[in-house]
Amino acid sequence: MGGEEEDQQSSLLTSSSQPDETEEPLKRTGTLWTSIAYIITGVIGAGVLSLAWSVAQLGWIAGPLLMIAFAGITIVSTNLLCDCYRCPDPECGPARNRSFMKAVKFFLGEKSHKVCGVIVQESLCGTAIAYVITSASSIKAIQRSNCYHKEGHQAACDYGDTFYMLLFGLVQIVVSQIPDFHNMEWLSVVAALMSFTYSFIGFSLGVAKVIENGKIMGSITGVPASSLANKLWLVFQALGDIAFAYPYSIIVLEIQDTLKSPPPENKTMKRASMVAIFVTTFFYLCCGCFGYAAFGNDTPGNLLTGFGFYEPYWLIDFANACVVLHLVGGYQIFSQPIFAFAEGWFAKKFPNSGFVNNFYTFKLPLLPGFQLNLLRLCFRTAYVISTTGIAMLFPYFNSVLGLLGALNFWPLTIYFPVEMYFVQKKIGAWTRKWIVLRTFSFVCFLVTVVGFIGSLEGLISAKLS
Repeated sequence: MGGEEEDQQSSLLTSSSQPDETEEPLKRTGTLWTSIAYIITGVIGAGVLSLAWSVAQLGWIAGPLLMIAFAGITIVSTNLLCDCYRCPDPECGPARNRSFMKAVKFFLGEKSHKVCGVIVQESLCGTAIAYVITSASSIKAIQRSNCYHKEGHQAACDYGDTFYMLLFGLVQIVVSQIPDFHNMEWLSVVAALMSFTYSFIGFSLGVAKVIENGKIMGSITGVPASSLANKLWLVFQALGDIAFAYPYSIIVLEIQDTLKSPPPENKTMKRASMVAIFVTTFFYLCCGCFGYAAFGNDTPGNLLTGFGFYEPYWLIDFANACVVLHLVGGYQIFSQPIFAFAEGWFAKKFPNSGFVNNFYTFKLPLLPGFQLNLLRLCFRTAYVISTTGIAMLFPYFNSVLGLLGALNFWPLTIYFPVEMYFVQKKIGAWTRKWIVLRTFSFVCFLVTVVGFIGSLEGLISAKLS
């Protein structure tokens, strides 16, 4: 039976110039704990697996310090953004900015909105591509782990990535039919539990390897390189990998929009961010530092798929299975805003189209009824196919993560939140807070530049080799 979908999600890429008023049909039921689950699902993903390699490039001092520094930067930028959800007052303002893009347009205007829209879409699509690459690596690692256990550690055990990427894409075509964020709490909770599990397993295997070695591997300066230029490329790429591992600014307001009030949404979201980033940083330090301590200069690019660990093979299989389950949810966290934008645009452009606006209810035995929309089915399927295809063209884990992290870190995590905060709080030029935040933004811009250069060099070298 046909009908228009009620309580439609306001998209992250919405084109409205005004915040939503408080009279909305959407019922918000989110809590501190559901928002923590959303954040952990969005933050801990492909990035955690590359951190041991990043620490290996940076060494024992710079590696851990930079992870802590990025955690602090993420907390600061998130707190600035949380105050931009309601306006004009951040706690009790009558209007809401329900998405990152809506906030940018409201506070900074149409020009910034268009520029930000391009960057946001690239970031969301890029993250989905990275998750396809990582999931395929983890599925392949399960196959290789079983092969090594059966045939011996010196066996070839070579498997391609293509089939596993296609398999992950097929799963995502099905999961992508979930309507929006407000129907995804269960998926986010499961994904967050999976992230805890495989992070803890990676940490435990690293500790066990250090004990087995009887010493801590690594050095102050990190892995040596054939030349100073090559060392700089690797250091810059490591910065990009760490930058990819933390920020989640583009989904902050989407998550905040699920929270019930009172208490004020910005206070709940700030507490959730603090808890989630503290937990995330703890696991990041454990996985990154113990991975480097276990393998030193031989630290693999992906801690669970690079086969520094061979036994117990069943535990490695389980950890990689958890990675895949987590990335199923993580892929959706970063894809749902694009789905909402595209479907909202088509609904406004073609208000009388049955293909766009009609929903049909299907009922299978022993299962609840499911509403199917033809536009949703076609667009989301095409999106999943496109991200899977690009991942198959560039299946280079560390380089892709570093490039995406560096490219999106400054504009989305730093520049736009800082500029919106200036407008929201009416901070004048050359005041103390203005100078501090401008300096903060400039330093982060330099990090983006060097990370992008190093990761781009790594991607080109990998493609040409």
